[in-house]
Amino acid sequence: MKILAIETSCDETAIALVEAKEGLSSSTSSGLRFKILKNLVASQIKVHQPFGGIVPNLAKREHLKNLPILFKKIAVNGHAINPDIVAVTVGPGLEPCLWTGINFTKELYKKSKIIGVSHLEGHLYSFLISKRKIEFPAISLLVSGGHTILLLMKDLNHYKKLGETRDDAVGEAFDKVGRLLGLPYPAGPIIEKFAKKGNPEAVNFPRPMINQKNYDFSFSGLKTAVFYYLKNQEERFLADIAASFQAAAFDVLISKTLRAAQEYGVKSISISGGVAANKTLQKQFKLRIKNLKLKIDFLAPPKFLCTDNAAMIAVAGYINYLKEKKRRLTANGNLSI
Repeated sequence: MKILAIETSCDETAIALVEAKEGLSSSTSSGLRFKILKNLVASQIKVHQPFGGIVPNLAKREHLKNLPILFKKIAVNGHAINPDIVAVTVGPGLEPCLWTGINFTKELYKKSKIIGVSHLEGHLYSFLISKRKIEFPAISLLVSGGHTILLLMKDLNHYKKLGETRDDAVGEAFDKVGRLLGLPYPAGPIIEKFAKKGNPEAVNFPRPMINQKNYDFSFSGLKTAVFYYLKNQEERFLADIAASFQAAAFDVLISKTLRAAQEYGVKSISISGGVAANKTLQKQFKLRIKNLKLKIDFLAPPKFLCTDNAAMIAVAGYINYLKEKKRRLTANGNLSI
């Protein structure tokens, strides 16, 4: 089955063509196989950099310009002309951007072919494209510029939220701290680069909510701590500040995730979203799992699947398709599409 996917939730225009094979296993992901045929992304970073963040109307304008161009490229040799299903992101995201992708999809395909997809579920299922098997139950940490969410997954079909950020998402905190440090948008990859050269113990930044028994997060206080440190410090060593800030943020993420993993006796931990591309975060997770002698598998998608892309939307669309197919079969006794 071929799935065409369109993603325009924020500032990346993305279209992908993905081939799905086999069905959905409830206990593992071993029954799913995905092959990326095309995965195109048009970045808008240079458009938004002068403003230090995303400007919705500018993003919409770029989507309107980029969608026809990417679709023409994806349709080479007729591959995307008649896909079996079409997955499009319907939220969450910037409303002008989302509707640009939705309307573009509606103009091209009949309603019966279109499946609406949550951007968050796209991230959640992104590890499936890497051909990794996941054992359940599992804990999933979704970390991006707009979201910080901790989920308990019973299987691919069933999950519940354990906690989320009460203010800034961790990726948002990276961008705000980046502005304090005079770094261009997006600041996450640049802070990671500087942090590799710095001392993560140079500044003892706070770890908000790390000792609270719940699984919620808060990063606005950490950002404020960096602000006051810069305001009161005459000598500033960018690499040390970057490393110390990153260490504080990641300490909270890893500590709460591992505590949840132990409490619920999970077999796997997966991380996804733009911040999940950070190699230090991945290494720290693996190290802490090893030091605690936990028999837990750790999964992280490759970098190009951590950031916003349409391939992950195709995967989520296929899983939604299988869920609906199963629901109709259960309800009617026979499948009717």
